[in-house]
Amino acid sequence: MGMKELEEIRKLDTSSAAGKLPVSVIIATRNESKNLPRCLTALRDFAEVIVVDSQSADDTVEIARSHGAQVVQFHYRGGWPKKRQWAMDTLPLANDWILLLDADEFLTPQLDEEIRVAITNPRFNGYSIQLRTCFLGRTLRHGDVALWKTPLFRRGKGRFECRLKNQDASMADMEIHEHIVVQGVTGKLQNPILHQNVESLSRYIQKHDEYSNWESTVLWQRGEDRDLPPSLTGSQAQRRRWLKLKLFALPGSPILLFVYRYLVRGGFLDGVPGLIYCGFQAVQMFHTKAKIYELEVRERNKMKDKPPKLVGGNS
Repeated sequence: MGMKELEEIRKLDTSSAAGKLPVSVIIATRNESKNLPRCLTALRDFAEVIVVDSQSADDTVEIARSHGAQVVQFHYRGGWPKKRQWAMDTLPLANDWILLLDADEFLTPQLDEEIRVAITNPRFNGYSIQLRTCFLGRTLRHGDVALWKTPLFRRGKGRFECRLKNQDASMADMEIHEHIVVQGVTGKLQNPILHQNVESLSRYIQKHDEYSNWESTVLWQRGEDRDLPPSLTGSQAQRRRWLKLKLFALPGSPILLFVYRYLVRGGFLDGVPGLIYCGFQAVQMFHTKAKIYELEVRERNKMKDKPPKLVGGNS
């Protein structure tokens, strides 16, 4: 960690605002000037909001500060941890509860109130919240789009699983499909986080190119899933991993995924946005499978280029 990063961390105001929700919100950003105002406006009632930025070239930092958020720059140098786990490990957070958000996510007043009550319950160390996706102006309700994640947890009781230690900037500098693992009992909240999934299709494609770089390497290297192993009878994340492994092994699996999401799970009921979303999901699977093949070819070529081992003594 450089001196500049240390100075930014030292400057963080760790005082908890009286009367506000005693939760430290961590928002990961990179060039999120279009999404960030909506996200931050919905966080007025939270005592601490920290934007962890990756050298944005737009107005992300200025917007964050104008909304009263604190800003820290994250400089990714490869490997693990990535952005959000680094923030949890490094920043002097003011509160006993942490909420992780992306800039394209935002809370409703109903969820605010539910969180206020939930964090007073001593029985639970974390809560799962459904992600409700809005894509191209429409809230998607079909196509197996609904996801549950655990973004709210007690400080020190939750951490990201590490599925791949050998990572670099081509795979994004923040956690992608790693999940938070919470020690102790977790509950579920009723109100969803709203996810404005696409700023533009070009940006969507760019992000998912990085995601497929990461996922292809995880699948090719058989990434570590010790915390959440693939299981048909486990959590939603475990079931999805189990199904994904089975599906990736099948010829034509991107087409099968599209048929499953669009026809079997009713993605067609979401109109044109549903068609585009299901199509993009299938295309991303195709990209991931193609990149797995590319990795296999590279590995075979490396083996061919290795000089043969000499047997016996020198002649």
